[in-house]
Amino acid sequence: MTKFFSNSAALRLARRFAWFAIIVIASAAAGGAAQKKAAPADSDWTQFGYDVSGSGASTAPTGITAANVASLTRKQVPLDGIVDASAIYLHGVTVKGAAHDTLFLTTTYGKTIAIDANQGTVLWEFTPAKYDSWAGSRQITNTTPVADPDRQNIYAAAPDGTVNKLAIADGTVVWSTPITQLPAREKMDSPLKLYRGHIIAVTGGYIGDRPPYQGHVAILDARTGALLHVWNSLCSDRAGLIDPNSCTGQRSAIWGRAGAVIDPETGNIFVATGNGTYDGKTNWGDATIELNPDATQMLGNYTPEDNAELDQRDLDIGSTSPVLLGGDIIAQGGKDGLIRLISIKSMSGTSPHAGGELQTVPTPGSQRLLTAVAVWRHDGQVSIYSADGGGTSAWNYTGGKLVDLWTNSTSGTSPLIAGGLLFVYSPQGGLHVYDPVKGTQIANLDCGAGHWNTPIVVDGKIILPEGNANQPGSAGVLDIWSAPTSH
Repeated sequence: MTKFFSNSAALRLARRFAWFAIIVIASAAAGGAAQKKAAPADSDWTQFGYDVSGSGASTAPTGITAANVASLTRKQVPLDGIVDASAIYLHGVTVKGAAHDTLFLTTTYGKTIAIDANQGTVLWEFTPAKYDSWAGSRQITNTTPVADPDRQNIYAAAPDGTVNKLAIADGTVVWSTPITQLPAREKMDSPLKLYRGHIIAVTGGYIGDRPPYQGHVAILDARTGALLHVWNSLCSDRAGLIDPNSCTGQRSAIWGRAGAVIDPETGNIFVATGNGTYDGKTNWGDATIELNPDATQMLGNYTPEDNAELDQRDLDIGSTSPVLLGGDIIAQGGKDGLIRLISIKSMSGTSPHAGGELQTVPTPGSQRLLTAVAVWRHDGQVSIYSADGGGTSAWNYTGGKLVDLWTNSTSGTSPLIAGGLLFVYSPQGGLHVYDPVKGTQIANLDCGAGHWNTPIVVDGKIILPEGNANQPGSAGVLDIWSAPTSH
């Protein structure tokens, strides 16, 4: 049966179809926007070492290949300070009302800078309120910021011992929380980490080991900035921030380049401590420590049998962070030129565990290990890469052992795997690019000298800050190499 509509009824029906069409289009647009916002995740580099475990290995495509790496073009960006650490990168975030591929870096005197990665222009700069009181002094930081998954905020540390939540849009402070009562002695040295809504920050000591200080692990609420818990490596029976003078144990810095290392499956926190008092009860100098995710409980501990000698000779294992190899095994390097394999099960519990290493191998140049170790999982194989002042080495981790893969005599900072290539920056200058399996050099990109600087490789770019925090200055340089097809 045929139905006829009045003009008004037809108009109402037309309006309903129009609103339905608008809703459908809006929903599709919202879905597309969500997909667009989610898509850049592979084009982001949100923290030091790429992931919470500090693996130093990105599995995402980078646009940088063995075929084009030697032909990259370099842009040098002047910085308002030296960055003796690493940058982080977010693709297409909104800054100052427009979309920018943005780099974030923290200078040694605590300025955090947002830079357009394509143009090299400064978008905003955050300067701590008391910056002038320590600028030019020995009170510095070597930290790397970490980005929030919301891609609207980052977290950065400053030499005044604070962790600051900064709005990506304009660098304004959302909150600021101190994690030490004596920032002139307890240094903000290692990168910040973010895991399931918690910021994990650690403190170290300044060059020369000038007490009083105690290394500790601080857990903050990322939303509010509330200091939730502190685990102290000395006087560990005391929770919360302590006056460093009130603890009889001294030193025990947590200063490894990767900082706290997080097991992504359990959330457990692994740290290594430096020279300091050790009694296996409440004082844990020169030790590897496993904590639960909120740092309220020690789950395990390890120290070499020659703990006292390491302390006396300034050969602490805390010069580098623990390395998660998978399963039950971690690797722990040190200033004594050794890398040790340790069973996590064998170090479990609060009773002291000394010795019992599964294997010990020399560092690349048998020198102090002051860098992070990269772990690359590929083709069913686990490979690790390490560099010191005497060389760069690779091992395959197989059958519960480290097996030599290759070595050379070129010094380096923390190695990095990205796009199937190995990148190692030499503090004397030069960014070396290797075939990670064969060890053959593919390219050597020209750049200046530095200290602990580490590159990131993402979204058709290599980003590397130059400069040495131990040579104070108010100006630095950022190198950005771009692939021919990138912006």
